[in-house]
Amino acid sequence: MRKLKAVIVVLGLFFLGLVVFYLMKQPTYSIKTEGTLYIVNKVSKSVTIFDLLKGKEVKELSITVEPHEAAFVKKLNSIVVTNYGVSDTNENNLTVINPTDNQITHKISLGKSSKPHGIIALKESNKVGVVTDIGNHLSIVNIETGKLEKQIATQQKFSHLLVQHPIKPLIYVSNINSGSVSVIDMELDSVVKIIPFTNKVEGIDISLDGSELWVTNIEENSIAVINTETYETLTTIPTGKEPLRLKFSTDGLYCLVSNSSDGTISVYDAKMKKQISTIKIPGKKNIVEKIVYRTPRPVGILMHPNGLYAFVSNFTAGRVEVIDMKSFKIVSSIKVGQMPDGLAIIN
Repeated sequence: MRKLKAVIVVLGLFFLGLVVFYLMKQPTYSIKTEGTLYIVNKVSKSVTIFDLLKGKEVKELSITVEPHEAAFVKKLNSIVVTNYGVSDTNENNLTVINPTDNQITHKISLGKSSKPHGIIALKESNKVGVVTDIGNHLSIVNIETGKLEKQIATQQKFSHLLVQHPIKPLIYVSNINSGSVSVIDMELDSVVKIIPFTNKVEGIDISLDGSELWVTNIEENSIAVINTETYETLTTIPTGKEPLRLKFSTDGLYCLVSNSSDGTISVYDAKMKKQISTIKIPGKKNIVEKIVYRTPRPVGILMHPNGLYAFVSNFTAGRVEVIDMKSFKIVSSIKVGQMPDGLAIIN
């Protein structure tokens, strides 16, 4: 009987210690920097709005359908969210949020094209570019008028993410199922080149001078570096497992890649095209870490305009990891909704 009581006491203390440890390891935000961060939560069907200077949540705004990505249209001071829908429901619209009061102002239909995913604010404009997984269009939407101005077929399947050339009137779209990148000329309103790879290319970004396009392959675990003049592959760089996103730093010196299955973020020297650091998100060492942190799955990456921090959405853990861009270490975490993905910032 005494042995049984002793075992019960030991187990009780163990679980009490685990609970205390769990509470101590919950997301803590300890930095101070300017701006408001908008985090798109897929399963929560919401956008978490977080004040980066005060270090507190401003609001969790309901979107009613499953959203995926977001962009900030500076000219109109608007946040625009893509409404993707769940597996059996194909949504085809965008939600526009007014950051002044963080209220939804209106929605914009994308017509027959559905499951909008990737979105970018077009430079010096009141418009966004959106690509759709079904319909496979690049849609140009005027946020001020609420009108779908034009749609350009990507000529490929499962068009997912996009990036704009910093100088030329070109937009590059990664097509997952076709294993390709569509190069679209915005003056001609047509595809001028299809860059072929193997299936499952997804993450995409362009160097500051526009000379190189970096594209991740989530099955081959690699980055293809493309010359934007010749469309030739300059080199292929290995990554961790399932590299879903990549993003250049604001000064263009580094590139961050979220390795979703590894629970890591790789840091590359953009000029040397070599990995210089691996950032491990807590949660994979042992069963205790998995319980406390949840197994990490990094997805979206956003650079703060001040260049000091990067934000990475930790999909399964319901948090956003804040990375110091000088030390390449996680310096804070933000608790958000379920399955955060897209990120946008107002600075």
